[in-house]
Amino acid sequence: MERREMIRMITLLTGTAFIGGDFLLSGCKTPVKKDAVFTDTNISLLDEVGETIIPTTDTPGAKATKIGAFMQTMVTDCYTQAQQDAFVKGMTELNETCEKANGKTFITCSPEQRKTFLQSLEKEAITFNKAKDLIDKPLREAAQKEQKEFTNSPSHYYSMMKQLTLFGYFTSEIGATKALRHNPVPGKYDGAFPYQKGDKAWA
Repeated sequence: MERREMIRMITLLTGTAFIGGDFLLSGCKTPVKKDAVFTDTNISLLDEVGETIIPTTDTPGAKATKIGAFMQTMVTDCYTQAQQDAFVKGMTELNETCEKANGKTFITCSPEQRKTFLQSLEKEAITFNKAKDLIDKPLREAAQKEQKEFTNSPSHYYSMMKQLTLFGYFTSEIGATKALRHNPVPGKYDGAFPYQKGDKAWA
């Protein structure tokens, strides 16, 4: 699956533009800025968030792809300063919100508690991103009229985490060869290729 197609798919799945997509397609490394600081605890948290989004079943889950370390690289190299700040702040906010809801941190919650909690964050993120888009729209249109560059406000931190989990997993060797059907030497395109319910998508 091509990188552009993957970004388009993730945008549809998460309901918001892929954060850092422009930089990713151009090779990343954003303009000079202060890189986000990640601790081992942060990486462990992101591993567990990713594993809750894509859990291990008959195929390895997101944690097996070292998704936390992948998120760190993407945030550092492909996010603007404002996006970095929102993501880093979001890691702390996620734990604080989880403690209020469950009386314990995300990592110490049960798999079912983690799933339920992330489902609540998903709803919160949808509302947040819709409000953000309404605020950004007139500003973007004004910038376009003046032929000025415009950068969208940061999306909800959970949207960023989910997008990076999906992108990191399905572009990893594990995701491409075990979760998807992988053909290292693809043949011609066949739009009428027979599909059976439950078949994996092609990598």
